[in-house]
Amino acid sequence: MLFTQQKIQFSSYSGLYDMIVPKDNVLRKINDLIDFSFIHDELLENYCHTNGRNAESPIKMFKYLLLKTIYTVSDVDVVERSRYDMSFKYFLEMAPEEDVINPSSLTKFRKLRLKDMDLLNLLINKTVTIALEKGIIKSKSIIVDATHTYCRSNPYTALEVFRESSKLLRKAIYQIDEDYKEHLPDKNESGDLDQELAYCRELQRVLDQDQSISEIPAVKEKLNLLKETIEDTKEYYLLSKDDQARLGYKSVDSSYFGYKTHLAITEERIITAAVVTTGEKGDGPELPQLLEISRQNGMEVHTIIGDAAYSGKDNLRLAKEQDIDIIAKLNPAVSC
Repeated sequence: MLFTQQKIQFSSYSGLYDMIVPKDNVLRKINDLIDFSFIHDELLENYCHTNGRNAESPIKMFKYLLLKTIYTVSDVDVVERSRYDMSFKYFLEMAPEEDVINPSSLTKFRKLRLKDMDLLNLLINKTVTIALEKGIIKSKSIIVDATHTYCRSNPYTALEVFRESSKLLRKAIYQIDEDYKEHLPDKNESGDLDQELAYCRELQRVLDQDQSISEIPAVKEKLNLLKETIEDTKEYYLLSKDDQARLGYKSVDSSYFGYKTHLAITEERIITAAVVTTGEKGDGPELPQLLEISRQNGMEVHTIIGDAAYSGKDNLRLAKEQDIDIIAKLNPAVSC
């Protein structure tokens, strides 16, 4: 069950925050600037309202995920750090003496509670709203472009994820004891995903058996991140086939397998809209939706800036009808 979440529970120890967490601490500034109650409203339907135990605050869980993303740590380590880091506790709106959650609750939250949520546009909307309220956005222009996103089920992408995680772990170990490499399994030099997964599991096994190195905080943090990567990758990359990804082209002779993320940003570099399509889609046809979402998020648009892909006939007609200037090189497909 989910009840309306409350602010930090003050205790006789709450004064510690003013002593320990400075006013210019980035987490304190974020917490003081943003009202995260919108997370509770958005996730309300993802919880049962009549049965079961009381659920953890979705606002707190969402903040855990923000901390996890900002500091690039695993579920286990972001929770552990929240046990003793007062800036984390302040950000999570916990009383200083309050205990932390079980890491498995955070894993379940990010895998189940956020499932099917349009989290990207929700956060963009909130960002634009705050930027407008604070006077950060002053321009009436949006810049449009698209970026390529590799498919999560692409085996080479999974291979790169594994190698990066194991590389960070080895680096942490070598900074403590460079000779420890003699105890580690030989790195996988092939391009085979299964062999890379086997190497990462063996690396994990070796370190789990030697607590003299695996319990050192710098190593433990990277080891936990590797363990989480193995579990997440096993679930998302190996067990599911992404039937929606498509072959797209960065240039005439350069292709990739995945998606395109179409973006609209202000001259102040604030993202106002994002649309994800399959990799083979063109950029220009997404302009009307980027414009509409930007307006829904509160932007007043007088000018659109982009490359030739956005100056097709349909977009020029749309811009004329809505009295918007398009600043772009004329699309070769448009005739005089």
